[in-house]
Amino acid sequence: MRLDLPQGTLDLLILRTLALEPQHGWALSNRIRQLSSEAVLIQQGTLYPALHRLERRGMIRSRWGPSDNNRRARYYELTKKGFRQLEHEVANWQQLATVVAQVLNTV
Repeated sequence: MRLDLPQGTLDLLILRTLALEPQHGWALSNRIRQLSSEAVLIQQGTLYPALHRLERRGMIRSRWGPSDNNRRARYYELTKKGFRQLEHEVANWQQLATVVAQVLNTV
């Protein structure tokens, strides 16, 4: 089953995945797909604008390097600002999930 992500969730997933290790775009998309048990499939037309937006905001930085198959790839990694934003977003997400679950379980 594929899931539609609520607005703002993609940035959180990208930041969380990059907290594990720097990755190039295709590997990042693939890793999110794997971690979500195939439920989240991120198209390139969605992923790269999000990466560029996060880079403009100072949450991530990029550098060129060789990929696993020796091709040139752009690698993305979290900045200190990105780590702080990730912590903030995770706390907000957990609080929201708790409140939504509370409402769903009492109605």
